[in-house]
Amino acid sequence: MKILITPRSFASFSDKSLKMLSERNYKIKRNITGRPYKKEEMLKLIRDVDGIIIGIDELSAEIIEEANELKVISKYGIGLDNIDINMATNKKIVVTNTPTANIDAVADLTFGLILSLARRVPEADRKTKSGKWGKIIGKSVWEKTIGIIGLGKIGKQVVKRAQGFEMNILVFRRNIFKDKKFAQKYGIKYVNLEKLLQKSDYITIHVPLNDATRNMISYEELGKMKKDAFLINTSRGGIVDEEALYDALRNNKLRGAALDAYKNEPLQETPLKELDNVIMTPHIGAYTEEAIENMSIQAAQNLIDVLEGRKPQYRVN
Repeated sequence: MKILITPRSFASFSDKSLKMLSERNYKIKRNITGRPYKKEEMLKLIRDVDGIIIGIDELSAEIIEEANELKVISKYGIGLDNIDINMATNKKIVVTNTPTANIDAVADLTFGLILSLARRVPEADRKTKSGKWGKIIGKSVWEKTIGIIGLGKIGKQVVKRAQGFEMNILVFRRNIFKDKKFAQKYGIKYVNLEKLLQKSDYITIHVPLNDATRNMISYEELGKMKKDAFLINTSRGGIVDEEALYDALRNNKLRGAALDAYKNEPLQETPLKELDNVIMTPHIGAYTEEAIENMSIQAAQNLIDVLEGRKPQYRVN
């Protein structure tokens, strides 16, 4: 069996996942370019592999169409917006992901960004290192209102952290199903999106990128937020209209924002870089040592299960 592994961080803190693959005598090809594969590269690499462990590299319908031997696409992570699920399904290729591997890592970063925005930590760091000294006045997080868009596995972990700050927790989810037991236990209130935007001091996004959520936060939605509110996005970049966000931040319609995901990755030139009231990180939400090991092991096990004829734990299609 030939296996292609594209994420550069795969098995970077433990060799357990690699041993799981090598002990089965798989022929493994790893990405040593230091970047995601380009479309032209993927078109060639995909042709004769039996399985792929994929990161953020593009797996469009055109690329999957070239896969003559492919039996399994094992996503290293949760988000599937870079994979054409319909084409994979049509070709009877099993798609899996690792939905539980990095939920705590992303929730931790989300709250780290909330605190950094509130207390202006990056600005304070820059000024102190440049030799300046002075008071930098921030905002409190304690007992403020947090609006959480999406209540999946990560959203629920953010709720638990917000409860520790005795925050008023508002939640919007598109799914008709409302987890009443969870809401009662953690004191959350389900509201529509408009009310969440209007009432929240901190708004954090935890939904997948799809046709329903693309540009979900744009000019109209940003205009409904408090002028001293903060927006945090650790999910997918296409959910927030970056031009609209730049306009809101530049014209003081919004106090600040923190982004860990972008429409184009790696990040291209953007006027957002010019602003002091935005924190930008390079899509590091899932990247703790513990999360990387968990993702590596889950992704390897999903792939092995499919190739050995077993039902994988985290099948998507």
